[in-house]
Parts: sequence; C-alpha cells; structure tokens
Amino acid sequence: MSEPYDVVVRATRACVDGAFRPAALAVSGGTIVAIGEVDARFEALRDETLPDSQVLIPGIVDSHVHVNEPGRTDWEGFASATKAAAAGGVTTIIDMPLNSIPPTTTPEALDLKRAAAARQATVDVGFWGGAIPSSLGHLEPLHDAGVFGFKAFLSPSGVDEFPHLSTEQLHQALAEIATFDGLLIVHAEDPGVLAAHENAGGVGYEDFVASRPEAAEKTAIDHIIEGLRATGARAHILHLSSAGALPAIRAAKAEGLRLTVETCPHYLSFAAEGIPDGATQYKCCPPIRDEANRELLWQALVAGDIDLIASDHSPSTRELKLGHGGDFGLAWGGISGLQVSLPAVWSAAQACGIGLESVLEWMSVATSRLANLTAKGSLTVGSDADFVAFAPEETFTVIAEHLQHKNKLTAFEGSHLHGVVHTTWLRGTPIFSIDQPVDAELTGTLLTRIAQPSLTGETSWQ
Repeated sequence: MSEPYDVVVRATRACVDGAFRPAALAVSGGTIVAIGEVDARFEALRDETLPDSQVLIPGIVDSHVHVNEPGRTDWEGFASATKAAAAGGVTTIIDMPLNSIPPTTTPEALDLKRAAAARQATVDVGFWGGAIPSSLGHLEPLHDAGVFGFKAFLSPSGVDEFPHLSTEQLHQALAEIATFDGLLIVHAEDPGVLAAHENAGGVGYEDFVASRPEAAEKTAIDHIIEGLRATGARAHILHLSSAGALPAIRAAKAEGLRLTVETCPHYLSFAAEGIPDGATQYKCCPPIRDEANRELLWQALVAGDIDLIASDHSPSTRELKLGHGGDFGLAWGGISGLQVSLPAVWSAAQACGIGLESVLEWMSVATSRLANLTAKGSLTVGSDADFVAFAPEETFTVIAEHLQHKNKLTAFEGSHLHGVVHTTWLRGTPIFSIDQPVDAELTGTLLTRIAQPSLTGETSWQ
C-alpha cells in the first residue's frame, strides 16, 4: 500500500473468528483493514506487540447500562460511566431510558440524552427508548429517531416518571412494535405475584428474596410469550435471574418465537447463601437466588437458552443504597458493576471450566447482534478497531474507591477476580491504559440504530 497503516497490534493470542491464534491486526481510519500472521510485514505509524501474558480480544459491548443523565447525574453520568467502561474493556454501551429525567420516551428526550453524552463520552454510546402507558401509539417516531428498541417494565420501575405496563398494554406495545419490526426489551416480573408476596422488608436477605419469588418472573415471561405468539413481534427478556423460567423459554424458542434472553454478572457470580443480612449492596430486582439456581443459569448459557450477558449497571448514591440501616425494603435496587463485569464473568466462567471464547461470545458477539451493531463485537476485517489487551491469568481485588464509577460502592467490593484490562482501544485509539494516563480527546461516537436484516426464515439476530 502507498501509505502505512495507522497502527498494527500483534499478539500471540488474538480472538479471531471465535478462536485464539497468533495474529497481527492492521488499522486504518478506525477500521480493521487486514489481519495477518503475528509477524506479518505490515508497515504502520505505530506497531505494538502484546506480551505473551496478554490476549487481544474484541471490546465488550454492554447492552444494559443505566447512565442516569440528565436528571439524576449524581447517581452516575456519561463522563464517569464511559470512563469506567473503558477501564473495564467495554468499548460500547447502550443506555437505558430510565432513571434519567426526563426518561427517553420521546424524540425530544432522546435529543437531551444525546446532547449530554456528546460532550462527555469516552466510548461509543447508543440509546434504548422507553415504552410506558403514555407513549403507546407513539413509538414509531422514537424508533425512527434512532433508538435500538424499547424498554418496558411489567412491575413498578422504582421511579414515578417511568410507569409499568399492564399485561394488556404489554400486548398493545408488542402489536405496535411489530408493525415496524422493532424490539421490546422487558423487565419481567409480574406485579400481582409481587403483591401477593409483599412483606415488611427488613434486614433479612431471605425475606427479600421471598418477596420477589421465581413465580413473578415465570408469570411475566408467560405473558410475554403469549404476546409474541399473538403478534409475531420480537422481545428480549432482561436480567433473567430465575432458572424456573427456562422451560418456557426453551419451548418458546423451539416454537420459533422471536425471543432472546440475557442474564447478568451478579447472578452468575453470587448466590443467596453468601449474602449477609443487611448487605443491601447486593439488592437488585429480580434478586440474586441460590447456588443451585446459579448453576442452572450457567448451564442455560452453555446450552444457548440464555443468549447473552450484560451488566445491568444500575448505580445510585450511597445514601439510597446503604442509608437505610440494611433494610432491603427501602434500599435502592440496583448493582453497580460496569467496570468489573468482564473479569467477574471470566472469573466465574473459569471456575465452571468455560473458556474465554465463550465469555466473549456472550458479552461481545451476542450483545452486538441484539442491537444489530454489525461493526462491533469481533476482530474481523471491516469491523471497528475496538479491542482490548487482557491478561486472563492476572488477578486483582476489587476496591470500590479505585473504580471510575461516580459513587464508589459495588457488590463486587473485596472480590478476588481473574483478568486484568491493560489497554483499551476505540477505533484504534487508546482510551485506557493501566500503565500510564491516556491523553486523548473524547473519542466516543453516538450510535444510531441501523436497519435490521430480514427476519423471515432463519434469523441472524437469534
């Protein structure tokens, strides 16, 4: 070629086409333009070789992040969230439509989100829209404005400005979204089941789990499946915690319904037996369940019944999370874990005998596929040059004060994890280095939904 590549990165182990092999990746204009043998004679302005202890992997795509800006920026914000993402090897996030004020339920609210993110993003950022009772019948304009799909709650969300849908409204939303082949992503807990199991709260973790039983997830997922069968729409179940719902999910997929499912690092890392009373840093909805349930979630990932893993990073202030004397009924229900999601999942996977290739399939490839981000999630020619130098055998202990999250608290505090992110690149530009400060301009791009491929016959997004 007449001009040298912008950068070449060489590694004795690079995850190319889903398998690790020696490789050199050449980048021009932010895109991977050539992949050769590790000693390929590529001419470049910068030529970097990773030590043998580090592997080159695609950047993580986290499709479930609550940034909370504007409106609740004291909980988190685009500056802190995207710095945390970069430090954790996450190169793309998709922001949830709550807990910001206003929520992303109109094109005007999306404009506010985009304006806030544009000034501060270190990584690429996309946006989910919201489906609430008042927005039903008006979803297509927000879809046309570029959101990747619509989030709905089937039980109270925890914030008044984002009310949940009834079962009838859920089916209305699915029917409406089916007309333009959009995607509904759903917090699946049934409010009737929750009301029947409501208790007085308190510091007992067992009491908290009892207040949000598996039946709440199973019933809500049954309602989603009924709606898919009636409308032909697409839906994605968020943060599955209950293995009891897996038989219905398997049957729905076998039937050909367009359903995908995620779970989260905390459900794969922790078990109810290890959560002390009063430890509200572990509170999330639906809750972390027992060890036997955790093992079944791992088995479902391996079997393909669960499609992907996303962080559900849902931070709040310390007062909201810890300021109620350990009362699970009063504490904010969300776990902060964006920066440590990759090492947390890798550590738990390693303990189950699962390889890093599978972790990347669930956290990069499948999450990219969910949002049809065709240039993300893999090291292939033509993809964005988003990659990470990751040392899978190095260990560290999570110290919340060292994280980039705005509020320095996490359920992973004190966890001893495998896997250290050394360098993160976005389109070939370093945006994080563990060894030295990265003095780079804000590099994040605001992502917009692109047209989905044809979903007739064998679909590519499942």
